[in-house]
Amino acid sequence: MAAAPVWSVDPRTGKQREQVAVEATAQEVDAAVRAADAARDALADRTVRAAFLRTAADELKAAESTLVEVADAETALGPVRLTGELARTCYQLRAFADIVDEGEFLGVVVNHPDDTATPPIPDLRRYKVPLGVVAVYSASNFPFAFSVPGGDTASALAAGCPVVVKAHPDHPGLSELVAKVLRRAAARHDIPEGVVGLVHGFEAGVELVKHPLIAAAGFTGSVRGGRALFDAAAARPVPIPFHGELGSLNPVVVTEAAATERAEAIGAGLAGSMTLGVGQFCVKPGLVLVPAGAAGDGLVKSLTDAVSDTDAGVLLDHRMRDNFVAGVAERAALPDVESPVTPGPGGEHTVSAGFLTVPAARLATEGEHDLLLEECFGPVTVVARYEDEAEVRGVLSRLPGNLTATVQLSAEEAAGEGAGAALLAVVTPLAGRVLVNGWPTGVAVAAAQHHGGPYPATTSTSTSVGGTAIERWLRPVAYQGVPEALLPAELRDGNPLGLPRRFNGVLER
Repeated sequence: MAAAPVWSVDPRTGKQREQVAVEATAQEVDAAVRAADAARDALADRTVRAAFLRTAADELKAAESTLVEVADAETALGPVRLTGELARTCYQLRAFADIVDEGEFLGVVVNHPDDTATPPIPDLRRYKVPLGVVAVYSASNFPFAFSVPGGDTASALAAGCPVVVKAHPDHPGLSELVAKVLRRAAARHDIPEGVVGLVHGFEAGVELVKHPLIAAAGFTGSVRGGRALFDAAAARPVPIPFHGELGSLNPVVVTEAAATERAEAIGAGLAGSMTLGVGQFCVKPGLVLVPAGAAGDGLVKSLTDAVSDTDAGVLLDHRMRDNFVAGVAERAALPDVESPVTPGPGGEHTVSAGFLTVPAARLATEGEHDLLLEECFGPVTVVARYEDEAEVRGVLSRLPGNLTATVQLSAEEAAGEGAGAALLAVVTPLAGRVLVNGWPTGVAVAAAQHHGGPYPATTSTSTSVGGTAIERWLRPVAYQGVPEALLPAELRDGNPLGLPRRFNGVLER
């Protein structure tokens, strides 16, 4: 039977643009993984790895015009947004190169023998080594930053792990182009092109996570798809780490004092955040707790005005559009749910932004309104009007894990007076990133960043953004009583590589 074609599709029209590949067979997946595994030794030198990452960033930047043009044709995200995302991706690659050069991620610890300790301490030296080949599952909504050249790929390569990427079907043409750019960068440093493999097709993705040479996996996508792969990773004869980002509601709590103080600004800010990128951000605020009464009414009016002025937009594909339209309609039909601005189809290929309101009491106990506590991908949010603090706590107690949680406080509350601290204590267990008087859309690439959260936001406690994302692809090894001549250079007494380390209990830099 002939392999299924992989088509590039224009989401603005729903029409096929061109065939860019065919879905990979099990044999082709095997070949890609084995080629990646064969490239492991070429990544062993940290200097080479760092140079490769910087060259990859340079090559992506040099190809910017072509890459952005193809990305826009396949995603309809627009040149401005895509140019910024590509710049972010290049910055991320260079940031990981700096981390590789510095070497702190290796976690070097040296303990000389100490017979006076109880029990005695032998000669012990510990650092981290790469796991092996990493399977990367691309996301639809960030064709650069969470796709072939994105955070999973960059952090895995930085750790010394080759990758095989399962391309997302919403941007297969871009995936092919970017993979070629990365391979070209690898060749400039005598790294085999197999260091970045690429496969297409649903079955290929399943075969990939099951392959015995795959040592770990990174995924960004739906709860359903991510959970299936997570279960497959755990069911292998040798289970592997699966770092999945699956879904998030990203709750926001607006205190009555905050709504009284700046209802218009909060409403406008919420509108901008929930409609950014046509509501296709993983950190879009999907549930907002707003006080009942005049202060909350002012916020809802501001939100209504701002959302009403938002143009219809194109989602990443027509399947997502259909799911959005159906999901909104199902939610809007629930008792006591109102639509101040009705979201839904904006045209044959577009959707219009909107929001729903519901009494918070409807969400505080289990029932048919539980659907409102599930993520709806697209430009919609749910505003739950609460009567008192008990209702806020009741709703929050029913939420699953999230990537973010946001609280909007008054100036007095932010200064430590009133309910601010107590509210932060309530939302912190729900999310990996907690914001005050901001909006969650926008995830900075920074050392202190954490992009993850309790399940189902992610399947592990790790982050997929920021420097510590590299830790997902490493494991510690301790050497005991190994002669100096046989030790890895990173663990020798003289510290010949000049690495940050802890030597006999003292941190050295």
